[in-house]
Amino acid sequence: MQFSEQWLRSLVNPELDSAALSHLLTMAGLEVEASDPVAADFSGVVVATIVSTEKHPSADKLKVCKVDAGHGELLQIVCGAPNAEAGMKVPLAKVGAQLPGIAIKAAKLRGVESCGMLCSARELGLSADHAGLLALPEDAVPGADLRALLSLDDIAHTIKLTPNRSDCLSLSGVARELAALTGAPLTLPEIVAVAPSIDDRRAVVLDAPAACPRYCGRIVRGVNARADSPAWMKQRLERSGVRSISALVDVTNYVMLELGQPLHIFDDSKLSGAIHVRFPREGESVLLLNEQTVQPAADTLLIADEARPLALGGIMGGEDSGVTLDTVDVFLEGAFFTPEAIAGRARVYGFTSDASHRYERGVDFELPARAIERATRLILDICGGAAGPVVEALAAEQLPARLPVRVRPARARRVLGIDLPDDVMVALLESVHLTVARDAQGLVVTPPSFRFDIEIEEDLIEEIARLHGYEAIPALPPKGTMAMLECTESARTGWSVRRSLAARDYQEVINYAFVDAAWERDLCANAHPIRLANPIASQMSVMRTSLIPGLIANLAENRKHQHARVRVFEAGRCFERAVEGAPVSGYDQPLKLAALAAGTAQPEQWGAPHRAVDFYDVKSDVEALLGTREFSCVAHAHPALHPGRSAAIIVDGRVIGVVGEVHPVWVERYDLGSAPVVFELDLDAVVQAGVPAYREFSRMPVVARDLALVVDLGQAAEAVLDVLRGTAPQIVRSISLFDVYHGRGIDPEKKSLAFRVLMQDTQRTLEDAEVDAAIAVIVRGAESALGARLRG
Repeated sequence: MQFSEQWLRSLVNPELDSAALSHLLTMAGLEVEASDPVAADFSGVVVATIVSTEKHPSADKLKVCKVDAGHGELLQIVCGAPNAEAGMKVPLAKVGAQLPGIAIKAAKLRGVESCGMLCSARELGLSADHAGLLALPEDAVPGADLRALLSLDDIAHTIKLTPNRSDCLSLSGVARELAALTGAPLTLPEIVAVAPSIDDRRAVVLDAPAACPRYCGRIVRGVNARADSPAWMKQRLERSGVRSISALVDVTNYVMLELGQPLHIFDDSKLSGAIHVRFPREGESVLLLNEQTVQPAADTLLIADEARPLALGGIMGGEDSGVTLDTVDVFLEGAFFTPEAIAGRARVYGFTSDASHRYERGVDFELPARAIERATRLILDICGGAAGPVVEALAAEQLPARLPVRVRPARARRVLGIDLPDDVMVALLESVHLTVARDAQGLVVTPPSFRFDIEIEEDLIEEIARLHGYEAIPALPPKGTMAMLECTESARTGWSVRRSLAARDYQEVINYAFVDAAWERDLCANAHPIRLANPIASQMSVMRTSLIPGLIANLAENRKHQHARVRVFEAGRCFERAVEGAPVSGYDQPLKLAALAAGTAQPEQWGAPHRAVDFYDVKSDVEALLGTREFSCVAHAHPALHPGRSAAIIVDGRVIGVVGEVHPVWVERYDLGSAPVVFELDLDAVVQAGVPAYREFSRMPVVARDLALVVDLGQAAEAVLDVLRGTAPQIVRSISLFDVYHGRGIDPEKKSLAFRVLMQDTQRTLEDAEVDAAIAVIVRGAESALGARLRG
């Protein structure tokens, strides 16, 4: 809503400048969206009377004017305005005046002295009109300052209200708030009932009392519709963003802005019989004031007479029943429509109106009769005429109830965090015209008819905070007892895991947990993912069960930007359907850690050969993450990975994740170039760390023996290692695989695995016989368990 600051200050005038006033309203919940001067910045412009005009001797379109600027001596001004005439009151920019972009100096125009400049509205920055001089009121005194005469030192404020504060969609409402916030005296317009001078009246019938429980109307006869609206009314309307139309229409718009009650005025001669407030009948249509013909929906209220529909109730009047400059008798109406009956109706027809904007938020249901009295007085003063009595149709049981709301001062203090005495709370609430009573449980507050936003205790606590001032509530930092968190050697933090991966040249990414259903189907073989009820985008419609698809999407996006070497990781939650023992919510949400490496194993450099990253590079990253914990890799099929180049990672007999190359099908489909290598682990397993244990350091020499065993071609090396380690005597410190051979000299169905066995004792040097015996034990164990034989 836009309004003039001078109009507001005529109702309440606190000792605040414009900037402070705007800030105060904003902090009280009435956000001032814009504050614009109503006129450009100029000075030295006064009222002048044109005494005489003569044709310029050297220019057909110029006139030489003698003007009276109020100091006795006539000034000579050369002017080109076509409407410059003797006796006219016009603005004069004297020598030395400052206009927007112009400094006025004495000059000669075509050889004739000119001591100033007579101004149009555009030259003063008041409007775009430059057709002629700005005509001033006839009673303007020559020499008077133009800014003071036209009240140009004014600000047009635009406030952005939340839907619950409909009581502030008027100057009176804003003034009430400002008076409560500042304590300045409030002077609302005095409304005195106009005594009827005729007995003419028109009956009103409420056919839809639940939607319109109150309707008031009054006949005024013998008005002069061609009368001019007063300059002060036009000025206030224009500075509130409302165009002046005619005196009768201007009055209704003025009262709406002043009091907040939308009014409508009918040409009484165009009405037939009683006024009905009803819902439409089949086939009815209305030509509205905006020249739009609508067929009202079944839930749209109509104002109708006995013959036809006249207007959309609470939205807009009809063209066929509206007033014109020839109107003599009028029917003035004001009503209360429930917000539920008006909300959204105007938008159905593709427009909105000031009336619907107010009604759908809530208009004071006690206001219609008072607003009609105010409008009647203005009409009689401006247009003349004789008024009949106010006719009111009322369904009192359908009016909104104003039920008392209890607020507990102790709870208000606890919620706000400030120690406000009860008496201060009472004073704050009463300052905005709430009726407050006390009982044993606290304060009982009854809202007035114009407040639609006070229904529960929290509303009153908010009101107390708002009136006390949000800026007066101290911003205290929260206080808590600091405690050293327990740190155990058996577990790491998620941050230490992240730092470990970052140290291995990975960069962390954070992806949405909402993913494309196609990713889940292709990369996770999940035909029944958890679907979102309201996805933010069609390609983000399901919850992820793996982090791998997001990393593949990151790689694809980087490849579009010509980044071939990509190493990224992510730690986050995945979402799986509940299994036995799942949370009550119905879904498991395990934390997982995944990484992807693509491109070269190392950044391009002169000191290392160019080599693509492979399975073993990423496996070494997994090994670094797990630290000293023993793990094994077992061939494993995964829908996202190459069937022959993927493995499950097993720790303590439990599968904690997978590692492998991305399947060639997906490499081609998602345009990934060379196959990237990925791993995904349960983060809970990764953060577990083995507790260091003391082992005696041996000063004795280490004995190494190499052992080559021939086993079946499909035999996993990890299984062979498990057997060898399980049968090894105590002197064996480690067994590791260092070579695999399959080819000439070996059965095509077999392969050779070469192991290095390190042996050492802590007390003495081992003898050859002991070493040979240990190797023999190991070989026998492999032969019996795996059918292996020693390669000759």
